[in-house]
Amino acid sequence: MKVILRQDVESLGEAGDVKNVSDGYARNYLIPKGYAIIATPGELKVLAENQKVKDRKIAYQEQDLKELADRISTVTLEFEARAGDQGRLFGSVTAGDIADKLTTTIKHEIDRRKVHLDEPIRTSGSHKVTINLVGKLKPEITVVVNGLVDEEAAEAVETEEAAAEAVA
Repeated sequence: MKVILRQDVESLGEAGDVKNVSDGYARNYLIPKGYAIIATPGELKVLAENQKVKDRKIAYQEQDLKELADRISTVTLEFEARAGDQGRLFGSVTAGDIADKLTTTIKHEIDRRKVHLDEPIRTSGSHKVTINLVGKLKPEITVVVNGLVDEEAAEAVETEEAAAEAVA
């Protein structure tokens, strides 16, 4: 049975996709829960028209945000965080941190959900981060994390290593 997904369904597809699923799965799960509707010719026409409207809206938004994307792509953000000897941070730099600093830098609100990080940054150094604005506008920024080595912690580690060597 062909169905049109009304919302994202894990391991099946995203909202607006037309999928061919078993009759029982559609009748007993997808349709009663409101996740999908039967793909009739009329519903397929409505889907096509809605997709055209959505594409026009995205194209319009891309034109508006093109200048912002150009400004964002030139930005380099610097963070300072406490780190160990090997450059591993004691904390992390998250998408929220990047969004906040980027917002203050470019004077335009950037939502943390638009910052694409596979996982929080936990090492010092330079990292490339993608900002998903809208549609195909995905500028990349450089995030530089400077690891500040805590002097007292470094001395404590050296003292422990020296004590371990003296015992051996």
